[in-house]
Amino acid sequence: MPRKNRHQSFFPMSAAAWLLALLIAMGSLPAAWSQVTLPPINIGNTNFMDGRALPGTMFQQTLIAAGADSFRDNDGDRQPAPDALRTVGVATQVAWLSQHRLFGANWGAEFILPLVHVDLDVVPGLDDRQGGFGDLFLSPLVLQWPEKKLLGRSFWQRLNFNFTVPVGHYDRDRLANIGTNTYRINPHYAATWQFSERWEVSARFHYLWNGRNDEPSPALGADWTRAGEAVHTNLALSREILPGLRLGLAGYHLRQISDDRIDGRDLPGSREQVVGFGPGIRFQRGPQVLFVHAYHETAVRNRPKRNQVIVRYARFF
Repeated sequence: MPRKNRHQSFFPMSAAAWLLALLIAMGSLPAAWSQVTLPPINIGNTNFMDGRALPGTMFQQTLIAAGADSFRDNDGDRQPAPDALRTVGVATQVAWLSQHRLFGANWGAEFILPLVHVDLDVVPGLDDRQGGFGDLFLSPLVLQWPEKKLLGRSFWQRLNFNFTVPVGHYDRDRLANIGTNTYRINPHYAATWQFSERWEVSARFHYLWNGRNDEPSPALGADWTRAGEAVHTNLALSREILPGLRLGLAGYHLRQISDDRIDGRDLPGSREQVVGFGPGIRFQRGPQVLFVHAYHETAVRNRPKRNQVIVRYARFF
């Protein structure tokens, strides 16, 4: 396997693997929260130079800390409960990209395993805390096309066929869970265009399909539930200000495109939405890369309204 310029390869995390699947299903809570919720997904975890990768192996650790002091309903209004949600997670990722070609692209694979902790305060005197390994994220087929030219400038693109295996702990009687008890399919397309010597723009477009949960909370009085389909996008713009050092802005958008379902019936007013944005930095030295990003969320519907900080360290071999 050629070693030339291997340290410049970038094979980013395909999913926001640390996030927790949260099922808030207590009869005493507002109806907006006694429902199905979307599972952990990549919103903001990948950003600068996202579409670029070269053959080789990558080991990556991602730390994400997030907090929410308000939960929003379908109109975006603040709900009286839950009160707060705090989450911390570390995701371990190993990704590999071969020298061999399929459809003109180098093919490879990856996996991500998160270790997470959640602290949920519903109302004074009612809370839940849980930690452990979350669901396993697998990509048995990744297609990374080699560098091409777009308007005379470097352009990279990738397809990733990601799915999730529900191995994380799940208890239908708990307020908060680190597993989802559902299989999911979440492919994405990522691209980076270096439109000048120092500037680049990157984007990642995801589609999310969720399987059934056949052990929903007893408070729902249902045999099964299914979260709706969704699309979510990560966008980033950065400038190299010193060799190996980039500064810029990144953001994400999530929109649920179909209703949640309970025993085959649509649940009106259940679609989630969020927009996040904030500054970031990327520093590369040889085969090591460090990312630090901070995000603030707005336009939130049927979700907790959070702030989050994401730190990623990647090492290429």
